[in-house]
Amino acid sequence: MSSVPAAGELPDQEVSDFEASETDQGALQWKMYARSAATYRSRNTVIATGLRIDFYGDDRKRSSTLTAREGEMNDLTHDMTARGDVVIQTTEGTRMTTNQLQFLNKQQRIQTEAFVRVDRRGDVLTGWGFESDPDLKDFQFKRQVKATVHTRSGGRLEQRGTTR
Repeated sequence: MSSVPAAGELPDQEVSDFEASETDQGALQWKMYARSAATYRSRNTVIATGLRIDFYGDDRKRSSTLTAREGEMNDLTHDMTARGDVVIQTTEGTRMTTNQLQFLNKQQRIQTEAFVRVDRRGDVLTGWGFESDPDLKDFQFKRQVKATVHTRSGGRLEQRGTTR
């Protein structure tokens, strides 16, 4: 997906302070906010800038927030791509950073092939390729993984490897 419109293509609609949300049987799944958005009906695409998405858990409380410089949403599937300084911050304190990721709405999963850093309670994990739920509770790296883990006694353990 590319957020660059074709030469001469004009959006069908442009708005400021854009909002969209997704529910499942009345339960809020996520709510997206954007500083501005442009809708291209011929591509079923919404291109947004100044993006924030709040994800909600089974308890109906906000569980994490994604922010990015820009994003793109398929207006039919609600699959999304976030680009530029992408950060997911959970309410439990885990923080994930990358330059680009995709959110697969039906599966409620995020994924990327880009470099990712995860900070959790002082531990740092980095690697290329990543898949997770939006709450960052069930995640995996795909390759070139490095972990810096702090032990209970205050020591530090570093490990490198490849996962499959």
